[in-house]
Amino acid sequence: MSKRSNPRAEQLRRALAQEAARIMSEQGIDDYGLAKRKAAERLGATDIAVLPKNTEIEAALATHHRLFESQTHSSTLNGLRETALQAMRLLDRFEPRLVGPVLSGTASAHSEITLHLFADGSESVALHLMDRGIPHRIGERRMRYEPDRLVSYPVVQFVAGDKEIDAIVFPVNGIRQSPSSPVDGRPMRRADAAELESLLAAEEHDALY
Repeated sequence: MSKRSNPRAEQLRRALAQEAARIMSEQGIDDYGLAKRKAAERLGATDIAVLPKNTEIEAALATHHRLFESQTHSSTLNGLRETALQAMRLLDRFEPRLVGPVLSGTASAHSEITLHLFADGSESVALHLMDRGIPHRIGERRMRYEPDRLVSYPVVQFVAGDKEIDAIVFPVNGIRQSPSSPVDGRPMRRADAAELESLLAAEEHDALY
């Protein structure tokens, strides 16, 4: 016999997803786990069984943008994608791919732009930026491929316009396998410049009609 759903638990789960979405949008948090913990603290939820899945929070985030930021979110997202495209053109030799909230459409004005690059090492990316007089710094990011496998990669951080760009540098053959998405655990969606241009063109068409 299947367990009956608990209406109060389901109501709390939805409330937690909505609160986590609000926190992510208003505070510029991209970490689902952190937003979830903040929402649970805010609503006094102590039972981890009622915590929403990341996919539920992502859906609530899209709804939040549509309901509360309908006039500004489209413009904000368009601006982020335009900036991402400029950065991708700058880094064209490293086969850049856009990932994360800016690609999925759930980004807020606070979101960073994340790119995946493919090169022999971060040094070639850093030199490319140095040759163009672009200040940058080198860091590290850990990416998940399976629940128990994390791989560290260098990240080159710089500013384009007024937005922070995180360019994670994978080996050249890293283009074949995308790391896991923090939202649903599936291979992370990547978009090249041509696909991003198509998204921007579609947004422009929708704005006109």
